[in-house]
Amino acid sequence: MTFLRYNVYMRISHRGANFTLTLMLFLLTLIPLNADSLLNNIHLAGVGSLFVFAADGSEGNPSAILPSAGIFAALPLREPFRVEGSLDVYFANYEFNVDRGYPMACGPENRSAFVIGFVTAVQLTCHFPIGDNGIALRVFGGPAADLRVIILAFGLHPNDLEGDIDKNARLQTDAISNYFWSGARWFMPVFGAGMDFPLNDKLLLGFDLRAWFPVYKLWTNDNTPAIDGWRFGAGLRITPRKDTQPRRTSSPAREVPGQEPGTPESEAE
Repeated sequence: MTFLRYNVYMRISHRGANFTLTLMLFLLTLIPLNADSLLNNIHLAGVGSLFVFAADGSEGNPSAILPSAGIFAALPLREPFRVEGSLDVYFANYEFNVDRGYPMACGPENRSAFVIGFVTAVQLTCHFPIGDNGIALRVFGGPAADLRVIILAFGLHPNDLEGDIDKNARLQTDAISNYFWSGARWFMPVFGAGMDFPLNDKLLLGFDLRAWFPVYKLWTNDNTPAIDGWRFGAGLRITPRKDTQPRRTSSPAREVPGQEPGTPESEAE
């Protein structure tokens, strides 16, 4: 079984590298040849979300709901495509479930480790305007990673640092770090959709729904329920509006024979 999991992991890694290279070459073909500088074309947005860390709810392990803040940067390609990078930051308390052999988000009373998560993604977005007043539908997806900084929780009692892994927060923190950084458990592709609405002349208000897939379960030997590892997010984003319509230039007044320059045509008649 170990050889089979390793073989599956290597095949997926090889295919993932080929897919990433193919995606990059495809995106290069979508960049318009007459594009302005990147800084002028990039669309920035701020987002606030609620992340749901799904769990089966057994053994008093409910799904954790955590707030996050993030930023998006989108580069328009050939319509309707955009390439978009994102970064979301969240904070969570974790404990290590020795019986199940994996970490779980928990409340402050059961904490062993404090986790700062940086959820990064590079995704291809299809942007579909609805009308000409700023309303648009977005559908996106791509590779994503949850890059976690894992440290010992703050404010622990000295007794929490003694004993075996069942009670020792320091040992649990080491086990949590080893779990998340082994087996590529940080790799979680994302898929989502959203809509933008005009808030005023300068801002767009957007609604986003996202889901992250725990594909690492395909090659790791995690004894976890099917729902564990999935992540869902709902959020609001604020995007500064950019005038993408070409400015209209007034055409010179048509001169009428026998008319003095600058005289309106109606007066000449």
